[in-house]
Amino acid sequence: MLRRRKFATISTMVAVALATAPAVTSAAALPTGSLAATIRYTEYGIPHVLAGDYASLGFGQGYAAARDNACAIGQTMLTTSGRRSRHLGPDARPVSGLSQASTNLASDLYFQGINDSGAVERLLAQPAPLGPSADVRAVVRGYAAGVTEFLRRNRITDPACADAPWPRAMTQIDVYRHLYALGMVYGQASAADGIVSARPGPAGTAAAQPVEDRNIGSNAIAFGGAATANGRGLSLGNPHLPWHAPDLRLWQSHLTIPGRLDASGAGVVGVPLMWIGHNATMAWSGTAADNTRTYTLFQLRLAPGSPTTYLVDGKPEAMLRKDVSVTVRQSDGSVGTVTRAQWWTRYGPVVPRLGSTDLPWTADTAYALADANAANLRLADATLRLMRSRDARDAMHGLGEVQGLPWMNIMVTDGQGDARYGQIHSIPHVTDAHAAACNTELGERTFAERGLAVLDGSRPECAWGRDADARTPGLFGPARLPTLTRADYLANSNDSYWLINPAQPLTGYPRIVGPVGTEQKPRTRGGLVEIEQVLAHGRFTRESLQDLMLSNRNHIAELTVDDLVPACRAEPDLAEACTVLSTWDRQNDVSSRGALLFDRFWLKAGASAGPNLWLVPFTASDPVTTPNTLNTANPAVLRALSDAVAELRAAGIPLDAPFGDHHYVVRGGDRIPIGGGTARLGVYNAIGGIWDPAKGYTEMQQGTTYLHAVAFDGDRCPDSATLLTYSQSADPTSAHHSDQTKLYSHKQWVTERFCERDILAAPGLHVVHVRQYI
Repeated sequence: MLRRRKFATISTMVAVALATAPAVTSAAALPTGSLAATIRYTEYGIPHVLAGDYASLGFGQGYAAARDNACAIGQTMLTTSGRRSRHLGPDARPVSGLSQASTNLASDLYFQGINDSGAVERLLAQPAPLGPSADVRAVVRGYAAGVTEFLRRNRITDPACADAPWPRAMTQIDVYRHLYALGMVYGQASAADGIVSARPGPAGTAAAQPVEDRNIGSNAIAFGGAATANGRGLSLGNPHLPWHAPDLRLWQSHLTIPGRLDASGAGVVGVPLMWIGHNATMAWSGTAADNTRTYTLFQLRLAPGSPTTYLVDGKPEAMLRKDVSVTVRQSDGSVGTVTRAQWWTRYGPVVPRLGSTDLPWTADTAYALADANAANLRLADATLRLMRSRDARDAMHGLGEVQGLPWMNIMVTDGQGDARYGQIHSIPHVTDAHAAACNTELGERTFAERGLAVLDGSRPECAWGRDADARTPGLFGPARLPTLTRADYLANSNDSYWLINPAQPLTGYPRIVGPVGTEQKPRTRGGLVEIEQVLAHGRFTRESLQDLMLSNRNHIAELTVDDLVPACRAEPDLAEACTVLSTWDRQNDVSSRGALLFDRFWLKAGASAGPNLWLVPFTASDPVTTPNTLNTANPAVLRALSDAVAELRAAGIPLDAPFGDHHYVVRGGDRIPIGGGTARLGVYNAIGGIWDPAKGYTEMQQGTTYLHAVAFDGDRCPDSATLLTYSQSADPTSAHHSDQTKLYSHKQWVTERFCERDILAAPGLHVVHVRQYI
């Protein structure tokens, strides 16, 4: 543990930083029109960027981001500029989190369609607050310049693109396209295949690939003073994102403009600022609002004899045909052009499928997707507002002012012990009454099941409503969205707003915002149980919060193993499995023996046991502890265990093998065991791997990425620890490609260096000064 030191004054910060880097020239002394930043690297390659203005801050952050992840940034630019097929071929599946396109060609056609529309440029042309603020424009300008400057000065060492022709200079529009795309990953981007292939008739429907609602995931807790040992705030951040999607890769940094901004945390590589983190007096974390629909469908009544004309209030309106062309590398190495038509309406693009729902484009009906984030380019302003907030109240007020978050819950806490929650993001203004009046027959079913409205597009009165306090027409304003303030805690693990704190359930919001009275995810239930168990014996500290985060308790095992073991002992073929499960610690630690067997068992049981898996069903009056009691009389239960045993034996994997022997990643030839488990098991440290039938889980796919545990104690130097599970750099030649991954394997954290004196005291401190004349 590092010895904690008091926060230095802003003037001292600048003086000390410059004194320890004699080559650094002060920002005030630089020529007009130049960008300059000082980057101090502390342990594990964490950069602390110091600059005199927002453009220079972005410049330093962009330079440092490219140093660690040049290929990831280049991949993202390939995606958002619609050039994947040109360089990587049209048929491969894109490695991207920005859309659910099944091929590079579909991805390119989708993103090129956005680019051809000029949507981003139109939003940029608007003055703030609808368009980006002056500070965001400055930081974006600097960020693009910083990435470009790194590429100009340095040779890329990452073999993923070191010899590739596609890494290039970054422009400001590249940054804005990435920001814009991030807003629509739950909406238009989930239907990318359908958008680029939709056309009238059965062939158009068949061309669409099935997609599912995005479930990116995350855990977040904000503790108020009544739940902490010192009566001040305590924050847990734990976003769950893909481990290998370059455009959703998190990266840690500390950004400082003396007297104006000082915040530390993590953000997505390729865009500036940070999504989750803290400053000297306030910390925030967030989760994806998986149960909220940020889009609706509109059912179109087509004009007789014209499948590309629809009727609104009885008047014909022609669909807009967009012929989108992309460059494609062909099998013989030559380059050609592919052109496909896209069809757009006043509501949005025509789609022939969404999730498991077919939306056939027939002679008289078609469906259009309307995305609440199609006019939202305010994500960076929302995150900047969080970074600058003084306390929890200020943070929530700022989010309501900006209204730039696309699909996130936010939990904030501060040095005074004030904890607040808000689901203040883009949601279509569809009240339950509006849905009842305007839903089609299909919409009546999907709205009840998933909150997905399918509105009658032929009636003008069925367009989205509007609140006076909404920044954009058609959306709910902040006053109509869920918020909660508590003295003890607020927690979310991707279930709805309903049980942010079980002692005070939230109700009364429209169905599109999320469900109430529904069964909660095992991860939600397990997390709430662990929180309450700690509070039953005392109050939280930073250390006890870290222990909770990586306890790796398997909540489903805690609910089932005591019933499963007696039942399986009656089956001679399952004797060994029963012994293993009876002695298992019911955790998913790397050393746990029995965790892999239970993982495979529960996967099979969940798939085959049906609604009779539990003897005690879910009840809304007891949502944290129900359902419970495994129904061992259901033959599918023991059959699932038998199948799991057979599967492991066929692979030559001992039933009592340590979990980490078959749940690991390989970095630089080293096998690194990984603890944690999938959300279906109720493991709070959620992580999901790629199953190899011969070896086990040989690579992590999605789950825990950046972690922070931030405690306040009355001064301006938070007591905080962090961890970036896949480490700072995607480049296997980097010293920071797997160093934090090894920490994660051992449940170790990085003691954060937020105060200036602690930064300067870091062993091996490495200072880099970067400057660019414009």
